[in-house]
Amino acid sequence: MSPARTPESKNLRPAELDELDERMIEILERDGRITNADLAAALDIAPSTAHARMRSLIDRGVIRGFHASVDHNRLGRGLQAIIGVTLRPGSRHDAIVQFADEVRRLPEVLQLFFVGGVDDFLVHIAVEGSSDVRRFVVDHLSAQQSVASTRTSIIFEYHRNAVAAPFR
Repeated sequence: MSPARTPESKNLRPAELDELDERMIEILERDGRITNADLAAALDIAPSTAHARMRSLIDRGVIRGFHASVDHNRLGRGLQAIIGVTLRPGSRHDAIVQFADEVRRLPEVLQLFFVGGVDDFLVHIAVEGSSDVRRFVVDHLSAQQSVASTRTSIIFEYHRNAVAAPFR
């Protein structure tokens, strides 16, 4: 069973982390591909200790996976946008679940956020050009009966400090 599916991961209490755990997480957020030997050296601990501590962080659901940072420009998807989506009032629970299930699977979608405030969702996409943003909004968002409105913001510059985990 993956760490994301373990019963412990549904526990909403924060994991108890000591200073070594916190330092390990900081290093892994900067370089998820660091070798166990290099991680141990950076922390001034034995490789076996680094391995055991890493395994513990994974087993407790603190570390949920390792992710590649992709340069979407090199994939021909250099234009990114955040689209705020407001759903129509009514059968909200069903609409929220259906919207999230459909939209998060689209290849243009990098991230999907269910939020409070003016918008119900923020959809982060990467596409080739502005006509692709328009097509995405018209074909995949506005075409859904549950969608009341959308607001699109083009991303000029993007800085990523760490990978956020899903809120589940």
